[in-house]
Amino acid sequence: MSIIDSLNERKAHFPRISSNPLSIAPMMDRTDRHFRYFMRQITKRTLLYTEMITSAAIIHGDCQRLLGFSPEEKPLSLQIGGDNPQHLAECARIAEDMGYDEINLNVGCPSSRVQDGNFGACLMMQPVRVAECVEAMLKATNLPITVKHRIGVDECDRYEDMVNFVSIVAQAGCKSFTVHARKAWLQGLSPKENRDIPPLRYGDIHRLKQDFPHLLIEINGGFTSLEQVKQQLQFVDGVMIGRAAYDNPYLFANSDRDIYGEDVIPPTRHQVVEAMYPYIDYWVSQGLKLNKITRHMLQLFAGQPGTKAWKRLLTENSCRIGAGSEVVRAALERVRE
Repeated sequence: MSIIDSLNERKAHFPRISSNPLSIAPMMDRTDRHFRYFMRQITKRTLLYTEMITSAAIIHGDCQRLLGFSPEEKPLSLQIGGDNPQHLAECARIAEDMGYDEINLNVGCPSSRVQDGNFGACLMMQPVRVAECVEAMLKATNLPITVKHRIGVDECDRYEDMVNFVSIVAQAGCKSFTVHARKAWLQGLSPKENRDIPPLRYGDIHRLKQDFPHLLIEINGGFTSLEQVKQQLQFVDGVMIGRAAYDNPYLFANSDRDIYGEDVIPPTRHQVVEAMYPYIDYWVSQGLKLNKITRHMLQLFAGQPGTKAWKRLLTENSCRIGAGSEVVRAALERVRE
């Protein structure tokens, strides 16, 4: 049975479970709508996420500006930060109305700003609260509700602590958990350090899947290749790739074929760039600065001859008033096909 057949079989038993073996992690100041559209020129099937958006921002802010997306970006998950069940329920209704495919609750971010709002990783020590949030969202929408969390927080990092958290939240109706394979230190480490310093504990997540076979368990942390993804899919249901997706976006070029079994020819890097021209011209005509889009494209030729010229030309010229796709065309001519 293929990866997709196995996940579809599980989805048939749990209609409100997300079933995607590969995703790109939500990343602040990274996974905005322009990055997501760019990634869709590389992979059509990989699940994409928004940046984490707080429930307060969604309720009180400009929803179209914060939540707007192009249809081509789907499948797409909205990641929300918050701890108020009623507010999160309202956000779930808004997300469904706007056409998102699922909603993910952030229980993994360790930044001090997030802690001050009582959401993110600190909520791992409040599993009942998380369960109440999940239950409220499930009642408010037909979309799948998923939770992204760490293996532990501070001294509360035993395997049994994670099991207790997952058990309580699953009883509220959550069927899908994305687990970052590092613990989070809420004091003493920056968010960046929390992505690198605590050791990876993949074995704990593999064990979690064994102990909760009826749940969808996705693993996150340290993955940089599709070969690693295929290895992990022997033990868990899905793999989430974070910073590597931004540092080397073309690593996803073979994902639709190798992970999803699609009979497709991967696009070349040049084809990816050329597919962006109409999108760039549209947004520039709406007053958007070109560098808001091209900043996500700088690493497309990572490791390839000409990548320095590509990045230099885009960086130097994309910030000019009125700059459009002609800048990208000129930069592309500096890179061999």
